[in-house]
Order: sequence, then C-alpha cells, then structure tokens
Amino acid sequence: MHPHDDTETCVEHLRAALEANGITLPSLTVDLPTFAGAYTAPPLIALGNCNAATARALTAALRKAAGA
Repeated sequence: MHPHDDTETCVEHLRAALEANGITLPSLTVDLPTFAGAYTAPPLIALGNCNAATARALTAALRKAAGA
C-alpha cells in the first residue's frame, strides 16, 4: 500500500465519523502540496474552514466523546 492511500482512507473515515455526528466539513481533503511534494513525512489532512454552527457541533461531539 502506498503511504498516500492511508491518508485518503483516513480522510474517508474522518468524513464518515463527522457525518455520523451530523457534521460536514466541506473543505475536508488531503493537503495537495504535501500530497504531491517530495516530503519524507506523510501528507497532511486539511480540515478546511467551517462556519460557527459547524464549529459548535464539532466541539459538542468531541466533548461528548471525551465524556465532558
């Protein structure tokens, strides 16, 4: 398996987990410069921008998962 495949899979799993909590990050993707570059580190995942309502939903989901 190519290291980039794992990053794409991670993005897909994160998108599914967010959707299971009613959250959509439209800009969620693999960061293209790090994906295409000749870096030794694995590609980064760009979470992108979101509005305040999405940020609140994400905060609530993370707090719930943490038991807070």
